[in-house]
Amino acid sequence: MSLSSSLRDPLALLQALLRCRSVTPADDGALGVVAEALEMMGFTVRRLAFGPKGEETPNLYARLGEGRPCLCFAGHTDVVPPGEGWSSDPFAGEVREGRIYGRGTADMKGGVAAALASVARRLEAGPLKGSLAFLITGDEEGPAHYGTRSVLEWMKEQGEQPDFCLLGEPTNPTEMGEVIKIGRRGSMNAVITVRGVQGHVAYPHLADNPTHRLVKILSDLTARVLDQGNEWFAPSSLQITSIDVGNSATNVIPATAQARVNIRFNDLHTGESLSGWIEDVVACHTAHGTVDVSISGEAFRTIAGAEVEHLSQAVEAVTGRTPKLDTGGGTSDARFITHCCPVAEFGLVGATMHKCDEHVSLASLEELTQIYGEFMQRFGV
Repeated sequence: MSLSSSLRDPLALLQALLRCRSVTPADDGALGVVAEALEMMGFTVRRLAFGPKGEETPNLYARLGEGRPCLCFAGHTDVVPPGEGWSSDPFAGEVREGRIYGRGTADMKGGVAAALASVARRLEAGPLKGSLAFLITGDEEGPAHYGTRSVLEWMKEQGEQPDFCLLGEPTNPTEMGEVIKIGRRGSMNAVITVRGVQGHVAYPHLADNPTHRLVKILSDLTARVLDQGNEWFAPSSLQITSIDVGNSATNVIPATAQARVNIRFNDLHTGESLSGWIEDVVACHTAHGTVDVSISGEAFRTIAGAEVEHLSQAVEAVTGRTPKLDTGGGTSDARFITHCCPVAEFGLVGATMHKCDEHVSLASLEELTQIYGEFMQRFGV
């Protein structure tokens, strides 16, 4: 569709995005909608694809102006699969009773649409005082290997350095204006494998049951209180997510036993320190164990300085609510952006994200657009 007459309307932009079936890793034209809107507003748009040949992740970086300060809006256009049980087509963008329905309305095509519309309105008011940028990826809901992280590496090579980044993830639990995210916990997964000797359960002296040692390892891991949390972060949490021996028989001692654990950790730990702790516990119980760790991101917090204060003021000016500064929830691409510039997250109500009949209210979509506009004014662009 042509967006020329719809740039300042977040609903029209959101419907155009929702009609793209961009279930990660597919794009289906979603980044093209963003690129077209930005080009109409005068941005220089770079389409960036990173990753293995034939499986590249689509991304976009756009810039308007060269002055300071430079504010970057960030987000993603990929979505999770819709699943079953929808009351309407999850990719139609249907409006009913003051709400718009579709996969990605909250997480987070709505945030992208609001950012685009707010910038269009800002440009109608006159020339920029600083500059604006957009960093949009098609790989946030997927592995996130060649999305925002790769674009940030490219930006560093190009000398692109925003002064602040606003990520439009759905931060509000039930009402607009409740929460601004200024940090996130770290996340890591560990696969613990213990090897033994297979045998008949009636002759245990001829076998070596690895499950017994794995149970002791898991008992030690779960017995430790990692911390009590601090002013900004909840206590760190280790959760066992799987225990498996791959054994379909009732009379066989298995040769291997495996467990998976996830740790959501605060800034009192690092992925490296926790990995070392798990390896030490395993080594205490067996010489035939391995630990494979994948760290999704480290804990981080953006200092609540002037930019965060401007964002809080903008939220309060539009919604009448004073937002709480928070670090809870899962991970987001802010974990990568924090290494480039200060970052905060504020978006729509996320109560229905990833659910059947995901939706947001039209009123909240307009509020978010106005909040972004207020923030740009206070930020100085």
